[in-house]
Amino acid sequence: MSTTIDMAESSNAHVNEKAALIGAPARPGGWKKGIAIMDFVLRLGAIAASLAATITMATSDQILPFFTQFLQFEASYDSFSTFQFFVIAMAFVGGYLVLSLPFSIVTIIRPHAPGPRLFLIILDTVFLTLATASGASAAAMVSLAHNGNQDSNWLAICNQFGDFCAQTSGAVVASFITVVVLMVLVVMSALALGKH
Repeated sequence: MSTTIDMAESSNAHVNEKAALIGAPARPGGWKKGIAIMDFVLRLGAIAASLAATITMATSDQILPFFTQFLQFEASYDSFSTFQFFVIAMAFVGGYLVLSLPFSIVTIIRPHAPGPRLFLIILDTVFLTLATASGASAAAMVSLAHNGNQDSNWLAICNQFGDFCAQTSGAVVASFITVVVLMVLVVMSALALGKH
């Protein structure tokens, strides 16, 4: 009789163990690995957007055809110091994002290590600021090129330089995509650092 009771107790203990395993929460920090993988994927997207912005702006150039080669009007990114700053800044942002990929891989391999995540959040914030400043200043110039400014007698040039304006507008849009992705990366890193 005692053998039957022991077997029943053993069976109940086994069922309780299974129930505990089924109802047990996932391994602590498992979601951090998911965030780290998403971080890596978003960085690849931000690299593509920042390089697209840099290349599109750096190749923006249009010459209006006239009767002689001596009388030509040209619009190029290097005619505007704001666009030059944009190209340099976005090139730095793209370069940083490429160099940050190994640290992002480290956060996938070691999702609980706070060091690489803290390093990334600090530098992401710095380059987010740089990308925002360059994108906003270039957006102001693009708006001025499209609409002009009567108070300062600045004429809208996009009626004549349509291709140039289309390229610069596209570069600004790509830079703002980079800004949004960097903002998401900063928020994700803050969440990963904040919860243990």
